[in-house]
Amino acid sequence: MPLKVLVVDDSNFFQQRLRHMIGEHPDLRVVGIAANGREAIEKAGELLPDIITMDYEMPVLNGVSAVREIMRRRPVPILMFSSLTYEGARITLDALDAGAVDFMPKNFAEVSRDSAALKHKLHQRLIAIAKGFAGGAAAAGDISADSRRTCSAGDQAAEAPAAALKNRVDLVVIGASTGGPVALTEVLSSLPANFAAPIALVQHMPQNFTQAFAERLDKQCRIAVREAADGDRLRPGLALLAPGGKQMLFDARNKGRVKVLPGDDRVNYKPSVDISFGSAANVYGERVLGLVLTGMGSDGCEGARLLKARGATIWSQDEASSVIYGMPMAVARARLSDQVLSLQAFGPRLAREI
Repeated sequence: MPLKVLVVDDSNFFQQRLRHMIGEHPDLRVVGIAANGREAIEKAGELLPDIITMDYEMPVLNGVSAVREIMRRRPVPILMFSSLTYEGARITLDALDAGAVDFMPKNFAEVSRDSAALKHKLHQRLIAIAKGFAGGAAAAGDISADSRRTCSAGDQAAEAPAAALKNRVDLVVIGASTGGPVALTEVLSSLPANFAAPIALVQHMPQNFTQAFAERLDKQCRIAVREAADGDRLRPGLALLAPGGKQMLFDARNKGRVKVLPGDDRVNYKPSVDISFGSAANVYGERVLGLVLTGMGSDGCEGARLLKARGATIWSQDEASSVIYGMPMAVARARLSDQVLSLQAFGPRLAREI
């Protein structure tokens, strides 16, 4: 049975384009369209969709309020469409806090020219969040195919009993993708202001979004959080977030500082967890603690392999608490994870052991 999709947007053009693009996939079927947030709430109750696509700026009731009410009544995975502006990023983060699972840029140019790349990304994202939201084996079976091909060394996760860190930690590097904004907020808000190690954050996000996200985290957490700039110094009690569209590395010649470089189109993710993990391995070696949180795909797995080769420690998120069990599953299945933890366990463990 195809997954039922409810499209919510006040633009007739966007409604019809989404209906057409989504309908081209045999596993997806648009069962309804809503033009405002109030109508979205009503149709979500009537049609019982498996997935909802949601605009944020609409008459009668905006997308954030609609997400909050839909999630209160009957939780369903919601994909937000957002403009690539600072204000669009801020509102999208509000929607993620309200319960939306993921977001995509609302790019009229791509939609108008019927971009094959956009359709593929949309289909992949909708199916992944629907299966991930449902939990269970279906999500792992579908999302993990790429992970198993690119980074696999066994079928069982290496879930070790709780143990103290074997090395002193000079740097904590955390990677995340789908579900990451909420996960990072959970982890970082548990840390004390005087947390004893510098933190580097790599969250898959476009340009403009990372600035808004860093500002939000800074207000929500006791540690300081800011978007990284080239030459920034790492220090205890500070988390630096890799800027969207760029790569964050660690300066070997000027240890304790970060390097922010332009993103390379040959690399799928900008920022990339693999690149930051690999750089941390080269500069800090065994004194790195790498965390791999919820996300689609396997970014971070090859970087984790480099860290492990240098004697560093890796913790990964468990399936039950992941929005999408792709990135952490790749690491666990490759037997690179020293600890597999629930999302709620990361913050207290970090605060206790570092």
